[in-house]
Amino acid sequence: MDKVSFFWFRRDLRLEDNAGLFHALKGSTPVVSVFILDRNILEKLPVEDARVTFIHNQLHSLKKQLQNLGSDLLVAYGHPDEIWKKWTEEFQIEMVYTNRDYEPYAIKRDNAIKDLLDDKGIGFRTFKDHVIFEWNEVLKDDGQPYTVFTPYSKKWMSKLLTENVGLQDSFFLSSYPTEKYFSNLHSYSADAIPELESIGCKKSRIAIPSTEVPRALIRSYAETRNFPGIQGTSRLGIHYRFGTISIREKARNALSLSQTYLNELIWRDFYSQILAHFPQVDGKAFKPAYDRIEWRQDEAEFIAWCEGKTGYPIVDAGMRELNATGFMHNRVRMITASFLTKHLLIDWRWGEAYFAEKLLDFDLASNNGGWQWAAGSGTDAAPYFRIFSPDAQTQKFDKDYKYISKWVPEWKSEDYPSPIVDHKFARERCLTVYKAALSGD
Repeated sequence: MDKVSFFWFRRDLRLEDNAGLFHALKGSTPVVSVFILDRNILEKLPVEDARVTFIHNQLHSLKKQLQNLGSDLLVAYGHPDEIWKKWTEEFQIEMVYTNRDYEPYAIKRDNAIKDLLDDKGIGFRTFKDHVIFEWNEVLKDDGQPYTVFTPYSKKWMSKLLTENVGLQDSFFLSSYPTEKYFSNLHSYSADAIPELESIGCKKSRIAIPSTEVPRALIRSYAETRNFPGIQGTSRLGIHYRFGTISIREKARNALSLSQTYLNELIWRDFYSQILAHFPQVDGKAFKPAYDRIEWRQDEAEFIAWCEGKTGYPIVDAGMRELNATGFMHNRVRMITASFLTKHLLIDWRWGEAYFAEKLLDFDLASNNGGWQWAAGSGTDAAPYFRIFSPDAQTQKFDKDYKYISKWVPEWKSEDYPSPIVDHKFARERCLTVYKAALSGD
């Protein structure tokens, strides 16, 4: 049996401009492309999950692309440690290449796989691909991590523009020309990809946004991004999440078209490095004092929020959009999160978990960062006394009720519920509860 290297696809489901794949293909041994349908992840998801359907469809696309290049894609379902043990027995693997994943489960998984491979004398090399700058690349002058976005973003931009982006090892925004080395793909035939039903899943009918975004939309992003009733955002979140597009390519485009859009990509890096430096935010408040808040945890009100039946049209429109499409406009994400945590005084972790289940573009770092921002407990967070008025937000960002009318057509009728809580009362209650929790600071 000839020696081969493996490239392990994860959050990078594309052949072009793929850092880890590029380095694998430049190696001295033919490359076998693999993907694991991870039971540890899948068994925690709903049976019908649009993200799993999306991944499954993308795997078929990758397999076809690789077959057209004389190679194939090997896909296995199970627990990663068991699958890698099996593969090391079936193939003479010299090296495993992959791109880094920064979430706690992924880090634990990769450490275990590295140990398994080390025991068998197999190398394990990882590369940066999912972000522009990793957790330890943009730091304060004293080596400490930034916890406020604005100075972080300034340092991020300074590093991007002043260092040599042409250096291959610096990564930054230069592409990885994988296509030059496709001849090093291993020529073999793999079994068919397991069907969704065989892994306990069902096909979702939720539509996935296209990767094609008009340049004019990015140019006008600063002016249009806050208005949910118009197509003013790229809706590329799921493609960033699973790496079906290159963040380097999109950042290059944004650099020439819209600093505001580029800032959204910087936010991704910012929250990613926060999770890496402060892993406790996965479950606990970044500002510990906020864990003293006495949340109401009213399950009936939480269900009303989830179903879009709070009696506040802008909130309900956002939740119904999320439930129907797996997407929610960014401005409305802030409004719905603020409403849950401050009007209803329900723990941000409940909302975070619901978004994690429903959002096509769910990313642990960004989702956690957004929810803690809304609750006031996170980095760079809105002060606790900043409480969005749903009516004021409506007048500012959906004054023609275009968005609301689409998702809550009955909002002016007798069928629409009365507000679940009075805004003025909720605001005063929130201030009282937050002050009591934070008074020890």
